[in-house]
Amino acid sequence: MDGAAQAGGGPAAEASGPAGTDAGAPEEDGAAGQQGASGHRGGRGRRRRAPRERGGGRPQRPLWKELPVLVVVALVLALIVKTFLLQAFSIPSESMQNTLQPGDRVLVDKLTPWFGSKPERGDVVVFHDPADWLGDEEAPHPNVIQKALGFIGLMPAAGERDLIKRVIGVAGDTVECQGTGPVKVNGRPLDEPYLMPGNTPCTEDGQGGQFKVTVPKGTIWVMGDHRQNSLDSRYHQQDTTHGFVPVGNVVGRAVVVAWPLDRWSTLPVPHTFSQPGISAAAATAPTAVGVAGAVPLVLWRRRRKL
Repeated sequence: MDGAAQAGGGPAAEASGPAGTDAGAPEEDGAAGQQGASGHRGGRGRRRRAPRERGGGRPQRPLWKELPVLVVVALVLALIVKTFLLQAFSIPSESMQNTLQPGDRVLVDKLTPWFGSKPERGDVVVFHDPADWLGDEEAPHPNVIQKALGFIGLMPAAGERDLIKRVIGVAGDTVECQGTGPVKVNGRPLDEPYLMPGNTPCTEDGQGGQFKVTVPKGTIWVMGDHRQNSLDSRYHQQDTTHGFVPVGNVVGRAVVVAWPLDRWSTLPVPHTFSQPGISAAAATAPTAVGVAGAVPLVLWRRRRKL
């Protein structure tokens, strides 16, 4: 037999190898030939290792074992998104109608503030209650599941005392209301088509609806779009913050109405807040240019007189 001949070695094996090979048997591959040669040299044959099947390796784990890992990874990612990227908030009142309706869910951008972005005029922002604006208003009492989902950002955060309003003025701006309006920012009247139909931009109520303020550094002045039903900066001028909201209290800018689906929409900045001359810097620029141009002229005339 072939195996015995290879195991025996010697001249007999060399002579009988070709003769003993079956003509119909397939030829061995290179590895087999080398193995045979090695066996011949060593006087002892080595058993050929069976080839591995394709796709070998560790057996695939069953889904029920991988599912907890996938859930944990998903929760961690959701928590990261809530902390650094986006967070959902629920609208509890009518103060931002008709832009936002009670029960709407909005997504708030929390990423750009990490890169130094600050609230701008016209932004709809969510902010922490700066001076007990909500008073005795009771926060919702979520159940355990709602608390867990709210904690990781899969549901609107519940139990937090946050408000949502539109930024009207930023640091350095002069904001004023006379009569029924319009609201003026640095002397420029605002065109506000987003207000609740039937509302006037300013309110004549003797409680704060008539005002003229200059926004301090590091704060913003906010007002609701439902002007006659919003307890905003106007009605907290006697508080410790005088109606101004510290920028540090701002959670982020609301960028989209995500729920219900039939109300899905973005929340862009209205064009009226980009009108020429509305910024405080632009409002003072002509005066500064005039002074800068007048100084050389005065000095030149003085030199001629001398």
